Amino acid sequence: MKNRFIILSLSAGVILFSACQKNDSVAPALNAVTYTNLPADPPSGGYNPTNGQAIGVTNKFTFFSFATGAIVANTDSATTKWDLGFRGTTIIVNGGTSGPGNAAAQVVTGIFENLTTAPNSGFGQDNSRSASAPYAIPTGSGNGWYNYDPASNLITPIAGRVIMVKTSGGEYAKMEILSYYKNTVMPTTPTLTPNDRYYTFRYVYQPSGTKLQ
Repeated sequence: MKNRFIILSLSAGVILFSACQKNDSVAPALNAVTYTNLPADPPSGGYNPTNGQAIGVTNKFTFFSFATGAIVANTDSATTKWDLGFRGTTIIVNGGTSGPGNAAAQVVTGIFENLTTAPNSGFGQDNSRSASAPYAIPTGSGNGWYNYDPASNLITPIAGRVIMVKTSGGEYAKMEILSYYKNTVMPTTPTLTPNDRYYTFRYVYQPSGTKLQ
Protein backbone atom coordinates (compact mmCIF):
# COMPACT_ATOMS: atom_id res chain seq x y z
CA MET A 1 0.00 0.00 0.00
CA LYS A 2 2.81 2.37 0.85
CA ASN A 3 4.53 1.76 -2.49
CA ARG A 4 1.24 2.30 -4.30
CA PHE A 5 0.79 5.65 -2.56
CA ILE A 6 4.26 6.75 -3.65
CA ILE A 7 3.55 5.77 -7.27
CA LEU A 8 0.25 7.66 -7.26
CA SER A 9 1.92 10.72 -5.75
CA LEU A 10 4.61 10.67 -8.40
CA SER A 11 2.01 10.32 -11.15
CA ALA A 12 0.07 13.29 -9.78
CA GLY A 13 3.29 15.28 -9.68
CA VAL A 14 4.07 14.45 -13.31
CA ILE A 15 0.56 15.50 -14.37
CA LEU A 16 0.81 18.74 -12.41
CA PHE A 17 4.25 19.46 -13.87
CA SER A 18 3.01 18.77 -17.39
CA ALA A 19 0.05 21.10 -16.85
CA CYS A 20 2.35 23.85 -15.65
CA GLN A 21 4.56 23.42 -18.70
CA LYS A 22 1.54 23.65 -20.99
CA ASN A 23 0.29 26.82 -19.35
CA ASP A 24 3.73 28.42 -19.51
CA SER A 25 3.85 27.90 -23.27
CA VAL A 26 0.66 29.88 -23.94
CA ALA A 27 1.53 32.99 -25.96
CA PRO A 28 0.71 36.25 -24.19
CA ALA A 29 -2.01 38.50 -25.58
CA LEU A 30 -0.73 41.07 -28.07
CA ASN A 31 -1.09 44.68 -27.03
CA ALA A 32 -0.61 47.76 -29.18
CA VAL A 33 2.38 49.93 -28.29
CA THR A 34 2.57 53.64 -29.13
CA TYR A 35 5.91 55.19 -30.07
CA THR A 36 6.00 59.00 -29.86
CA ASN A 37 8.26 61.50 -31.63
CA LEU A 38 10.48 59.27 -33.72
CA PRO A 39 12.67 61.83 -35.55
CA ALA A 40 12.70 61.35 -39.32
CA ASP A 41 15.53 63.74 -40.24
CA PRO A 42 13.83 66.91 -38.94
CA PRO A 43 15.26 70.27 -40.13
CA SER A 44 17.48 71.52 -37.31
CA GLY A 45 17.65 75.01 -38.83
CA GLY A 46 14.02 75.40 -39.74
CA TYR A 47 12.95 76.29 -43.26
CA ASN A 48 14.19 78.85 -45.73
CA PRO A 49 11.46 81.55 -45.84
CA THR A 50 12.27 82.28 -49.50
CA ASN A 51 11.95 78.83 -51.01
CA GLY A 52 10.57 76.75 -48.15
CA GLN A 53 13.49 74.32 -48.26
CA ALA A 54 14.44 72.53 -45.04
CA ILE A 55 17.67 73.71 -43.42
CA GLY A 56 20.01 71.40 -41.54
CA VAL A 57 18.68 68.03 -42.69
CA THR A 58 21.16 65.15 -42.84
CA ASN A 59 19.36 63.00 -45.44
CA LYS A 60 19.89 60.04 -43.12
CA PHE A 61 17.19 57.57 -42.17
CA THR A 62 16.19 56.80 -38.59
CA PHE A 63 16.04 53.02 -38.18
CA PHE A 64 13.52 51.19 -36.00
CA SER A 65 13.27 47.62 -34.73
CA PHE A 66 9.93 46.09 -33.80
CA ALA A 67 11.68 43.35 -31.81
CA THR A 68 13.27 45.86 -29.43
CA GLY A 69 10.74 48.66 -29.83
CA ALA A 70 13.59 51.13 -30.17
CA ILE A 71 15.67 53.16 -32.60
CA VAL A 72 18.68 51.38 -34.07
CA ALA A 73 21.97 53.28 -34.44
CA ASN A 74 22.69 54.58 -37.92
CA THR A 75 26.03 52.78 -37.77
CA ASP A 76 24.03 49.53 -37.94
CA SER A 77 22.36 50.46 -41.24
CA ALA A 78 24.13 47.59 -43.03
CA THR A 79 22.85 44.97 -40.58
CA THR A 80 19.59 43.12 -40.01
CA LYS A 81 19.02 44.81 -36.65
CA TRP A 82 16.36 47.16 -38.06
CA ASP A 83 13.05 46.69 -39.87
CA LEU A 84 11.95 50.14 -41.09
CA GLY A 85 13.77 53.39 -41.79
CA PHE A 86 12.17 56.85 -41.64
CA ARG A 87 13.25 60.02 -43.47
CA GLY A 88 10.69 62.73 -44.09
CA THR A 89 7.59 61.05 -45.50
CA THR A 90 9.63 58.17 -46.94
CA ILE A 91 9.66 54.84 -45.10
CA ILE A 92 12.04 52.12 -46.29
CA VAL A 93 12.18 48.43 -45.41
CA ASN A 94 15.30 46.44 -44.57
CA GLY A 95 15.17 44.43 -47.76
CA GLY A 96 15.65 44.78 -51.50
CA THR A 97 17.73 47.81 -52.41
CA SER A 98 17.40 49.48 -49.00
CA GLY A 99 19.05 46.93 -46.70
CA PRO A 100 20.55 43.46 -46.32
CA GLY A 101 17.57 42.01 -44.44
CA ASN A 102 14.52 40.12 -45.62
CA ALA A 103 11.98 42.67 -44.35
CA ALA A 104 8.99 43.44 -46.56
CA ALA A 105 5.81 45.50 -46.22
CA GLN A 106 2.54 46.54 -47.74
CA VAL A 107 -0.17 49.12 -47.03
CA VAL A 108 -3.63 47.68 -46.41
CA THR A 109 -6.98 49.33 -45.78
CA GLY A 110 -9.00 48.53 -42.68
CA ILE A 111 -9.52 49.20 -38.99
CA PHE A 112 -6.29 48.68 -37.03
CA GLU A 113 -7.92 46.62 -34.29
CA ASN A 114 -9.82 44.44 -36.77
CA LEU A 115 -6.80 43.54 -38.89
CA THR A 116 -5.68 40.60 -36.78
CA THR A 117 -4.09 38.47 -39.51
CA ALA A 118 -1.36 39.48 -41.92
CA PRO A 119 -2.09 38.85 -45.62
CA ASN A 120 -0.72 35.74 -47.32
CA SER A 121 0.51 37.76 -50.29
CA GLY A 122 1.15 41.33 -51.37
CA PHE A 123 4.32 41.98 -49.41
CA GLY A 124 7.13 43.72 -51.27
CA GLN A 125 10.66 44.90 -50.73
CA ASP A 126 12.09 48.20 -51.90
CA ASN A 127 12.58 48.37 -55.67
CA SER A 128 10.67 45.10 -56.13
CA ARG A 129 7.41 46.55 -57.47
CA SER A 130 8.36 48.83 -60.37
CA ALA A 131 10.72 51.63 -61.36
CA SER A 132 7.93 54.16 -60.87
CA ALA A 133 7.14 52.80 -57.38
CA PRO A 134 10.54 52.01 -55.84
CA TYR A 135 9.34 51.59 -52.26
CA ALA A 136 7.29 48.82 -50.69
CA ILE A 137 5.50 51.55 -48.72
CA PRO A 138 4.42 53.99 -51.48
CA THR A 139 5.33 57.67 -51.28
CA GLY A 140 3.31 60.60 -52.60
CA SER A 141 0.04 62.10 -51.47
CA GLY A 142 -2.76 59.54 -51.39
CA ASN A 143 -0.55 56.67 -52.52
CA GLY A 144 0.43 55.21 -49.18
CA TRP A 145 -0.16 56.33 -45.63
CA TYR A 146 -0.61 60.13 -45.96
CA ASN A 147 -2.21 63.02 -47.80
CA TYR A 148 -0.41 66.31 -48.50
CA ASP A 149 -2.24 69.63 -48.66
CA PRO A 150 -0.13 72.14 -50.65
CA ALA A 151 -2.24 75.08 -49.47
CA SER A 152 -1.44 74.48 -45.81
CA ASN A 153 1.77 72.51 -46.39
CA LEU A 154 0.52 69.85 -43.98
CA ILE A 155 0.93 66.07 -43.94
CA THR A 156 -2.07 64.13 -42.63
CA PRO A 157 -2.18 60.35 -42.07
CA ILE A 158 -4.99 58.68 -44.02
CA ALA A 159 -7.49 57.03 -41.71
CA GLY A 160 -7.76 53.29 -42.21
CA ARG A 161 -4.32 52.84 -43.74
CA VAL A 162 -2.31 50.20 -41.89
CA ILE A 163 1.23 49.09 -42.74
CA MET A 164 1.78 45.34 -42.50
CA VAL A 165 5.41 44.32 -42.04
CA LYS A 166 7.43 41.15 -42.33
CA THR A 167 10.38 41.93 -40.10
CA SER A 168 14.06 41.18 -40.66
CA GLY A 169 13.75 38.36 -38.15
CA GLY A 170 10.87 36.70 -39.99
CA GLU A 171 8.13 37.86 -37.62
CA TYR A 172 5.07 40.01 -38.34
CA ALA A 173 4.01 43.47 -37.22
CA LYS A 174 1.31 45.98 -38.07
CA MET A 175 1.66 49.74 -37.72
CA GLU A 176 -0.67 52.73 -37.95
CA ILE A 177 0.83 56.21 -38.22
CA LEU A 178 -1.00 58.68 -36.00
CA SER A 179 0.92 61.91 -36.51
CA TYR A 180 3.80 63.45 -38.47
CA TYR A 181 4.33 66.29 -36.01
CA LYS A 182 6.23 66.59 -32.74
CA ASN A 183 4.08 65.82 -29.72
CA THR A 184 1.29 65.10 -32.26
CA VAL A 185 0.60 68.85 -32.54
CA MET A 186 -0.23 69.62 -36.17
CA PRO A 187 -0.10 73.35 -37.05
CA THR A 188 -3.40 74.89 -38.06
CA THR A 189 -1.70 77.38 -40.41
CA PRO A 190 1.47 77.20 -42.53
CA THR A 191 4.57 77.70 -40.41
CA LEU A 192 8.34 77.63 -40.76
CA THR A 193 8.76 76.16 -37.29
CA PRO A 194 10.46 72.76 -37.62
CA ASN A 195 8.08 70.55 -35.68
CA ASP A 196 7.36 68.17 -38.54
CA ARG A 197 9.15 64.93 -39.44
CA TYR A 198 8.40 63.41 -36.04
CA TYR A 199 6.40 60.20 -36.26
CA THR A 200 3.95 58.98 -33.66
CA PHE A 201 2.61 55.53 -34.46
CA ARG A 202 1.10 52.51 -32.78
CA TYR A 203 2.07 48.98 -33.59
CA VAL A 204 1.57 45.35 -32.71
CA TYR A 205 4.51 42.95 -32.95
CA GLN A 206 4.15 39.17 -32.95
CA PRO A 207 7.46 37.60 -31.82
CA SER A 208 6.33 34.01 -32.33
CA GLY A 209 6.45 34.17 -36.14
CA THR A 210 2.70 33.60 -36.52
CA LYS A 211 0.68 36.11 -38.52
CA LEU A 212 -0.36 38.36 -35.61
CA GLN A 213 -3.72 37.48 -33.89
